[in-house]
Amino acid sequence: MGQQTIILDGKSLTIQQVAQVAEQKAEVEISQEAMERLHAARELVLNWDSVHAPVYGFNTGVGINKDRQVHEKQYEQFNRSLIFSHCIGVKPEADEKTVRAAMLIRLNTLLLGYTGVQPEIAQMYKRFLNEGIHPVIPERASVGAADLGNLAHIGLAMIGEGEVIYRGKRMNASEALKKAGIKSIVLGPKDGLAIASSNAFAAAKASLLLNEVKQLIDLSDIVFALSLEGLNGNISPLDESVLRIRPFLGNLASAGLIKACLEGSYLSLQHLNRPLQDPLSFRGAFAVHGAVRDAIDYTEKNLLIQLNSSDDNPCVLVDEQRILSCSNYEVTTWVLAIEMLGQALAHLSKISCFRTIKLSSPNFSGLPRFLSPDNGQNVLAFSTIQKTFAALDAEIRHLSNPINADFIALSGEIEDHANNSVQVVDKTAKIVDNLYYILGIEAMHAAQAIDLRKDISLGHGTELAYKMIRQEVPFLDADRNLSVDIEKMYKLLKSGEICRAVRDKLGGNLLGRYEVS
Repeated sequence: MGQQTIILDGKSLTIQQVAQVAEQKAEVEISQEAMERLHAARELVLNWDSVHAPVYGFNTGVGINKDRQVHEKQYEQFNRSLIFSHCIGVKPEADEKTVRAAMLIRLNTLLLGYTGVQPEIAQMYKRFLNEGIHPVIPERASVGAADLGNLAHIGLAMIGEGEVIYRGKRMNASEALKKAGIKSIVLGPKDGLAIASSNAFAAAKASLLLNEVKQLIDLSDIVFALSLEGLNGNISPLDESVLRIRPFLGNLASAGLIKACLEGSYLSLQHLNRPLQDPLSFRGAFAVHGAVRDAIDYTEKNLLIQLNSSDDNPCVLVDEQRILSCSNYEVTTWVLAIEMLGQALAHLSKISCFRTIKLSSPNFSGLPRFLSPDNGQNVLAFSTIQKTFAALDAEIRHLSNPINADFIALSGEIEDHANNSVQVVDKTAKIVDNLYYILGIEAMHAAQAIDLRKDISLGHGTELAYKMIRQEVPFLDADRNLSVDIEKMYKLLKSGEICRAVRDKLGGNLLGRYEVS
């Protein structure tokens, strides 16, 4: 288990904490104040029958069946049926970190006290996380109007049905509960809907994606700085006086990190053979990267609202002694943000590809064709690798097309809006994965170009990144299986080791957050 405990109160969960619980298995605890809110909301729900007012999913059916009454004696069976009937997902199955993130996010939003769920269910979420019980959740089931078809599988495990992964082993949920000393839940009024009806699954994927994109954009700046040295490029676009005139925040952050990486580089010296201006893929790289940063910031702002607010329908208002139908499950705001992020990453991909092409072209680099050590006489070098990143970029271009509006009316046409939140996040995650390959290939070219220039001084950050690259992929002095090199670079970049090393070199938390003074 993780070394730290994260206290959940429903109001202050961060993207980083989601990653800590999901990936590092940090333990969780529930604040006393949050538990008190749960008890108060549950009391309102249990006393609601005396009011005799219909409440969706409590004493009525769900979807188009909202016109059917559910009596008190039917509560347990109705909620069990709700869970079973919503277990509709198909493979592939979600990985462990996604399941953990989904349970964490749903637990946190329950703690606001707007659901009316029995407090024992909140405690079970906590036990599942801390004991390492991970319900098997098929990934494909949600259209983006709450992830019922995914999250119902968590409820299935809570009542001792279905399958889970318990401390790395797949088994029946009943067996895992017995081994962990946990009693299965007896469902009561409103419990089934509280477990299944939220956007926690999509939000889990989005949170983990965003955490990775934050690493990717810093990595992109580091690789670009290496390519700039490989090209013998101009650093004038990074000049503080110029940047002050057009102070987009993302631009400032990327420009600051690139300059920090290049501190001490030969690029700060005048060079007779340096062109007056570089191609746009070099000249404006910091601004394209900055656009990704701005998209990250906008996405995080709205996703944090999702993580720390109630998306329950109906909503239990304890202070007003009311239970109201609502549309708080609607998440189009942050789904559109993820779509925007994917399109920004498509620009990042394209500009990286063009930089790599320029590094291979003597007309721009002044180096041998395709960065061959003997100008292509006997070593073809990077003459065909362009096909690889071109194919990967074509995939990214396709994946950047929006799908949030591709929905149809369901449930007797009463559910006539959705946004495909899970699919939006999944395709954006594929973009990110492709980018590790594309940036890895660019880094290979940058390192080769640096070696061919011979005896140049690199920046403090770029020198460290260069050495780490060369530990995995040596100078290309003879043709070899480049698929092996590409895969090594992919694994190195995806591991985050370069980012962590440069972060330490440049001053810890300052990485990617430099600003123009």
